[in-house]
Amino acid sequence: MKKTGILLINLGTPDSPKTSDVRRYLTEFLNDPRVIDISAAGRFFLVNGIIVPLRAPKSAKIYKELWHMWGGNSPLLTFGNKLKDLVQQKFQDQNSTVELAMRYQNPSLDSVLERMEQARYDQIIILPLFPHYASSSTGSAVEKAMKLISKWWTVPEIKVISHFFDHSGYINAFADRAKQYLTADAVAQHGPLGGYDHVMFSYHGLPERQIEKVHPERTCAQCNCPEKFNVSQSHCYRNECYQTTRLIGEKLGIPKDKYTVSFQSRLGKTPWLTPYSDKVVEDLAKGGAKKILVFSAAFVSDCLETSVEIGHEYQGIFTANGGEKVQLVESLNDSPIWVNAVCDMIKERI
Repeated sequence: MKKTGILLINLGTPDSPKTSDVRRYLTEFLNDPRVIDISAAGRFFLVNGIIVPLRAPKSAKIYKELWHMWGGNSPLLTFGNKLKDLVQQKFQDQNSTVELAMRYQNPSLDSVLERMEQARYDQIIILPLFPHYASSSTGSAVEKAMKLISKWWTVPEIKVISHFFDHSGYINAFADRAKQYLTADAVAQHGPLGGYDHVMFSYHGLPERQIEKVHPERTCAQCNCPEKFNVSQSHCYRNECYQTTRLIGEKLGIPKDKYTVSFQSRLGKTPWLTPYSDKVVEDLAKGGAKKILVFSAAFVSDCLETSVEIGHEYQGIFTANGGEKVQLVESLNDSPIWVNAVCDMIKERI
C-alpha cells in the first residue's frame, strides 16, 4: 500500500483578533497577485498604503465579534482541525496521514509541507477546501503548494482535487444541514419552504474580470449559467455556484422561483458578480418577506462571512426594511456526512 499524505488547505485566519494579527493576515492575503490581480506596483501601494491601514482596525473589531460567537476561537481553524482529526480516524489503517494547512498565516503551508517532505510519501493528495474553483482561492493554494513541493529533492506523485461543487457527498451534507429548518412537519404544513418566504444561496463574490479570464471569448453577461450548467466551462466559479444551487434545490425540493443566487463580500469599486447579497436581502424585506433561509455553500466551515456577515449584518438589513428573521444554514464544519464526503473524495484519488 502506498504511503499517502493528505493535505487539506483552507484560506486562513488571523492568529487572534488583535489588530496586529489581523493586519499581518490581511497583508499576506491581499498582496497575493491572484487575489488582487493588478500590477505589482499598484497592488503594493493599494494594499499596504490604503486597504490594510484602513481596514485592519475595523476588521479586528469584526473578528473579535466572531471569536466571541465561537467561544473565543476561530471557527475556521477549530473545525479545520476537527475535520483533519476525523478524516485521519477514517484512514488510520491505510498508511495515510492527514495534515491541515492554511494558505495565509497558520498553520502555514511552509511548515506543514516541510514536515510532509520529511515523511517521504509515495503520493500526496491535495484537497483545497473550496467547493468552487477560483484562481484566488484554489488556484492560489495549489500554486503555493506546488512551488514548495517543486523544491524537494524527491517529488512524489501529486494528485489535486481542484473542485467538488457537484460531489454528491458535499450536496447531501448541505441538504442535511437544512433539514433542521425544513422539517417534514413544517414542509407538510407550509409547503416546500417550510414556512420561509424565500431561500437565498449566497456565495462569496469575485470581480467579474477574474471570472472572464476563465472564458475570455465571452463576458459573464453573455453566459447562460444561471439557466443551465455549461460543461465546457467547468472551472468557471459562477457556473459552478449556479450548479451547486440547482443540485441542493433539487435535493430539497425547493422550486426554482423560490430561491435566489447572490454574491457577498465585495471589495472596491470594480464590477463584481451580481446580484449582491445585501441588496437581495433588502429587496426581499421590502417586498414583504418576513422569514428567509440562507445557504452559504461556498464555505465548508463557518467563518466571518457566514456568522457575522450573514448571521448578524444581513439580519440587521432585513429587520431595518421590514423583515423578521434571516436564518443561516450552518456550514458543514465537522458533520458526519461532510467527513464521509471528504473521505470519499480522497479514496477516489487513492
